Amino acid sequence: MSDSLGLCTWSSALARISELVAIDETARQFKAFFRARGIKTPSDLLRLALVYAGGNSLIGSSAWAKASAVAQVSGPALYKRLGNAADWLQFIARRLVEETRPQISGTWEGRRLRVIDASSICHPGADRTSYRLHLTYDLSGGVDDFELTDNSGAERLSRFEWRPSDIGLGDRYYARPGELTFVLDSGADLVVRMGWNSLRLLTSKGEPFDLFAALDKVEGNAVSRTVLVDTRNPERPHLKLRLIIARLPAEKAEIARKKVIARSLKVGKKVDPRSLRAAEFVFLLTSLPEEYTSEAILQLYRLRWQIELLFKRFKSLLGLGELPAKQPNLARSWIFAKMILALLAETTARKLAESSPCAPA
Repeated sequence: MSDSLGLCTWSSALARISELVAIDETARQFKAFFRARGIKTPSDLLRLALVYAGGNSLIGSSAWAKASAVAQVSGPALYKRLGNAADWLQFIARRLVEETRPQISGTWEGRRLRVIDASSICHPGADRTSYRLHLTYDLSGGVDDFELTDNSGAERLSRFEWRPSDIGLGDRYYARPGELTFVLDSGADLVVRMGWNSLRLLTSKGEPFDLFAALDKVEGNAVSRTVLVDTRNPERPHLKLRLIIARLPAEKAEIARKKVIARSLKVGKKVDPRSLRAAEFVFLLTSLPEEYTSEAILQLYRLRWQIELLFKRFKSLLGLGELPAKQPNLARSWIFAKMILALLAETTARKLAESSPCAPA
């Protein structure tokens, strides 16, 4: 591997991290570095972690270190040293996301727009998810928080802290009463997609909400209805939210219907006609007041694709999805070192965009 780290040279990467982290002190605090044995300094250990995460094997990283006069360490020794560094690397990655970012202007000025999603990371040849990386992405600045779990870690809004200025954007996997309650109790707002049978909806009078009758009355592209979400929690039985129903364009509705049919065939079930009807629409639940139009909320939700693009960049450009290590601590070190590389690249790209001479005045 060359002495560059994507958009950043090692010297600029080290300078950037050193602004946020006392490298020597924290390496010892997290028990990642005890003494100079083969690897002389904590910064050299960090450099080797990034080299390993940059696409080298342990043996290749060891050979690179020796050839570059960075360290005299064997592959097995590096395996042990990096395995002990996972918590430290996680700490560094977290510090990189704890920077103040500019607020979005216009309709959503003064609000922090946070998209939440998760992506699977698998070992080579694995038939199921090995780890799941959960992220919140601040649309005004980049990754804002993250958590790494094993394959049993469900997608939950409650993984992250929320504050009153936040608006959380999530897909249908987050449409669960307890998760919605967690965000609303923090004072934040949310816009979450739901499936037609994801939640039990009631009218403002507490009667069952007839979703399909509402679909028949949709005029134009979108409508808004006040609903109560049944939480099945006696302490807080209902959540009062707005249901935005938006009609999909004909070509997108046809694609959605074909997906419903394909999923039914895959599991050997008959196609539910209600699923085919619902496939023609998008359903969003939001706590935002009526002053925000249905169209404004739909446009806001469309920004959720930014996090999908982020995961694609992380996986295609940095190989985040190609986990080589099976030992848990080494795997965590590799993932967190990848996150450090990814965050450094995102920060640099953002600065380049902000300083572009072609940017409008």
